[in-house]
Formats: sequence, C-alpha cells, structure tokens
Amino acid sequence: MQIFELAELSEFPYMETREVVQGQFVGDILNENSLEKVFILIDHDTNRIWTYNGPKCPLKTQAFGAILANKFRQQLRLFYRIYPLNRYLKEDKEFQELLEKQIGGGKAKPIEKKDFPEPKPDKYGENISVSTPRINKALEYVNELPKPQIDNLIRRFLIVGADIYTDEEITETFLKDEKNIIKSIKLGRLNNGFTFFQDHNYSTRLIIKEREIQGIELFIHEDDKSPSLKIEIPIIQEEKFSKAGSINSLIKAFQIPKKLQEEEKEEEGKEEEENQTDIQDDSTN
Repeated sequence: MQIFELAELSEFPYMETREVVQGQFVGDILNENSLEKVFILIDHDTNRIWTYNGPKCPLKTQAFGAILANKFRQQLRLFYRIYPLNRYLKEDKEFQELLEKQIGGGKAKPIEKKDFPEPKPDKYGENISVSTPRINKALEYVNELPKPQIDNLIRRFLIVGADIYTDEEITETFLKDEKNIIKSIKLGRLNNGFTFFQDHNYSTRLIIKEREIQGIELFIHEDDKSPSLKIEIPIIQEEKFSKAGSINSLIKAFQIPKKLQEEEKEEEGKEEEENQTDIQDDSTN
C-alpha cells in the first residue's frame, strides 16, 4: 500500500503529491492529525485507488485530490479503479481493513508539477453536470453516505433536483417491536429564486457521482439557536403534486415564528371586514 499526500502550490498546476514514508500501517496516517489533509491510497493488491478527504479539509483541496487520483490512474495505465474512502464510516469493515494494511513501496510515482501539461478543455465539456438526476436513485445514493462525524452536525435540508426534503424521526412497527428511524420527508418543490439568506449558518455538502450532482445537503449544529427564517409565506409549491405534503413537517423544518401566524389572522380579519363592507354597499345599491 502506497500513500501520497496532496501538497498545494502557489502557481499552476497548484497541486502535487508527496509520498508518505513514515508510519508502518495506514492507521498511523489516517487519524486525528489528518482532519485537514487529503490523501491518495494506492492498493496494489486489489488495483484500487482510494481518495481520502479529512473531515475539515477545504472544498478546493478535495477537488485537487480527485484530479490527482485520475492522474495516478493514467500513470498506472488505467488498470486501477478509483473509490472514495469517505463513503465509509470509521467503524465500517472496509475502512478498518484499510487502516490495518501495511505501508510499503510500489510502482506508483509521485505526481509532480512537470507531469501537468498546459490546461486543455475537458473532453466531456464541463467537469460537473447540473442536469437533474433520477430522483429516487439520487435520494437513495445520498442517504447511503455517512453523515459528517464532527461538530454534532445534523441535516436540516436535502435538495435533489428542484425538490426539497427534511429529516424526521418516525416510529415504525415491526411485528411486536417498534423502532425509531430517520426518514427523508418531501416538503415540495422550490420556487424560482429560492434562497436561504438570513437563515441558519449552514454547512453545505455537495454530493457528486459520475460527474453529475446528486444532491445538496444543508447541515446545522445541534445547538444552533440562530433566528428563524424570515419569510412571510413558505415558498413551496404543492398544488402540482397528486400527493399533498405535510404542513407539520414544513413548519417543523422552517420553524416559522408564531408572530407571523398572528399577523396572518389580523390580515384575514381585515379582508373579512372589507368583504362585508362590499356586500353591504352592493345590497344598498
């Protein structure tokens, strides 16, 4: 098993790798000291290239890691496949097996600045497609990924295509047993120009598979006490769906202030008074 660490450069190509030679096992490298680092692991026994992004590493370095993994695959004559190690929890069998592997030599050579030619347009056009994925498969793929394991983050919203979901804990009955599970509840479809400005301080995770965006997750801290979303009405369209959404789920997700409900009642009262006045005027005429 060879391990390479991403190193950033101040000029094009802005990245290269350095082979990790210290340590005996992979677990000596992938630990609490690698939270902000990106590593590429090359397993010559299984012909696999693993990408590992520390849970606190910036989005830019994560993108660099993906580029370098592809460079290693080209170097190894495409006989290797690339897999994201971050799709597993640390407790998972696959992750633990990799941590126990010994670090050693191999035929992969570090990717250096000289290995990058002048930039050319990607043969696929854009690197990431923004076309709408198949909703059910995208939702299933996103929910299979482990949640962030730092800072007590919880997912408040999930956006797949133009649909928005929130997580709810529900009780399901299995014969004589009851079990609480977290399920993604569809709230509806986002209107044009929908934003989360002035809402919670979200941590955003973008899920990509095979160059297509699968979904966008919005996480908040469990103890987040920031003000509620400042909108007068929920910007959700439900009239186009045969199955009505749950208004209770919507209110729970957005935490709409009670003050707004009182204002709505006052406006409804005013409208009723105006309607009564119009009726009386018509009868008089």
